[in-house]
Amino acid sequence: MLRQGLAVTAAGLVLGLAGAAAVTRLLERLLFGVTPLDAVAFAAAPLLLLAVALAACVVPARRAAAVDPTEALRSE
Repeated sequence: MLRQGLAVTAAGLVLGLAGAAAVTRLLERLLFGVTPLDAVAFAAAPLLLLAVALAACVVPARRAAAVDPTEALRSE
């Protein structure tokens, strides 16, 4: 469960970073005080999004791991 959630997140981060790198050239004159390919911005945003996605995946995964499979099947 955790691996599936983070795989989707990783794919989104890769596509998002590629798209952002392409668009920064078009929006270069609108950026104030930031270079188009600022290393800090391109590292901080994905790390923050990865941390949020990890937290969003860990909570349901831990809850699902705590349930006894026989009890879950019996209730259905």
